[in-house]
Amino acid sequence: MYKQTIEQFTIDLSSKAPVPGGGGVCALVGALASSLGSMVASLTIGKKRYQDVEKEIIELNNQSEALRIKLLEDINLDAESFLPLSKAYSLDKNNPERDAIMERCLVAACDGPLTILKDICQVIELLERYGQIGSKLAISDIATASMLAYGALYGCSINIKVNTKMMKNKKFAKKRNRQVDQLVDQYSQMAQRVFENINREMI
Repeated sequence: MYKQTIEQFTIDLSSKAPVPGGGGVCALVGALASSLGSMVASLTIGKKRYQDVEKEIIELNNQSEALRIKLLEDINLDAESFLPLSKAYSLDKNNPERDAIMERCLVAACDGPLTILKDICQVIELLERYGQIGSKLAISDIATASMLAYGALYGCSINIKVNTKMMKNKKFAKKRNRQVDQLVDQYSQMAQRVFENINREMI
């Protein structure tokens, strides 16, 4: 799915097909945020002004590129984790196995967006460092990336909670929600900090 053209992806997204959906979009947005980090690395490497941090920038770029690829692959992962649930919804409500099947599918449907969420957290960590040592000519792109990642964090969160809300196992649901809330709270603050630090430099 992630090797589709942008046009085809948005056409599929606009349709009533079960995938791609919000989770896949969050993965794509995360990949774009990571790509902006790599762009800043490309504009920094080889510049005399930044030679003291070039080794670190190269390492950051390697990590950004790996996360870009991983997040694009996460688009498919999200689809694979959600499709069984989309099929489970159509099971006959009188089917004695329906509840158990639904529960398994609800748990599995959280896996995609949770993986995406964790990957985006890693992107935000890289963006914070890029903002500190990357080329000042492209610092606005790091701010842009931080806000893309910020939005994707919350998108992943709500795509998980729409599933945990329906779970019969409330103990598991609360534990998963707590895990998600902790990550979102920590990394949304970090993303905001990246943006605000750069924004102050524009004044």
